[in-house]
Amino acid sequence: MNWITLRSIDQLEAIRNNPEQTYIIFKHSTRCPVSGMAKRNIEYTSPPVPDDITLYFLDLIAFREISNAIAEWWGIKHESPQLLLIKGDQCIYHASHSDIDMEVLLQQLA
Repeated sequence: MNWITLRSIDQLEAIRNNPEQTYIIFKHSTRCPVSGMAKRNIEYTSPPVPDDITLYFLDLIAFREISNAIAEWWGIKHESPQLLLIKGDQCIYHASHSDIDMEVLLQQLA
C-alpha cells in the first residue's frame, strides 16, 4: 500500500475541503500490538484499493493532535487502531480494533 503520512492539520483541512475526492485514513498506535496486527492485515490481506482513493497513515503517538481534530471535525470518537472512509466533511464509514476490515470499507464505495 502506498500510504501518505498524515503529519499536519493543513493536510487534514485539505482532505475536509475536497468533497470530490475520497480518502482512507488509518489511525495507528506504534505502541499497540492490536494496532500493529490491524495494519499488517490491511497491508497484506486486503483487496486492492482503487487508484482514485488516497490512503493516509496517521501515527497517533507522534501526531495525536491530528487525531483529536478528526474526532472533532467528523464527530468520530478517538480510537486506535481506527480506519476511516472520508469524503469532504463526511465520514462515510469507520471501524476500530477487531472490526477493521478493508473489504467492508470498500463495499461502502458502491
